Amino acid sequence: MDYRNLTAPCGRDCFNCPFYLAKEDERIRTKLAQQFNIEPEKVTCDGCRNIKGDCRVLNNYGFTGKCKIYECYKGKAIKFCYECTDFPCNLLHPLAHGADKFPHNLKVYNLCMIKKMGIDNWARNQSKISFARYYNDKLDTCI
Repeated sequence: MDYRNLTAPCGRDCFNCPFYLAKEDERIRTKLAQQFNIEPEKVTCDGCRNIKGDCRVLNNYGFTGKCKIYECYKGKAIKFCYECTDFPCNLLHPLAHGADKFPHNLKVYNLCMIKKMGIDNWARNQSKISFARYYNDKLDTCI
């Protein structure tokens, strides 16, 4: 798997994202379509880099336009936001809006771990753990 291509510049691990996984898994696709009250074919995603930050899934959920983080990234000679001289910036700021459905608050943590571990090591050994902890652990949970 091409982990670099399937990890958004902001650190979002597309390869673990239900919208990416829904491409090949009808059960996930059906569940997401019901959850977001949209047609099953509209809940799939090819990954941020492949769609150039134009997430139709989020657009269906009420967001409009292309991802501002991707728009900022594409004008720079970097692979990930942590390489930017402005990192961390306000575009990566955690937000409560949609946090229960979209793990975008993991971005800065993921970027720091990618920088520390390397993309392949992070993708194979840390990304699923972080994704699961985001949705399942509580604030006082220790590793």
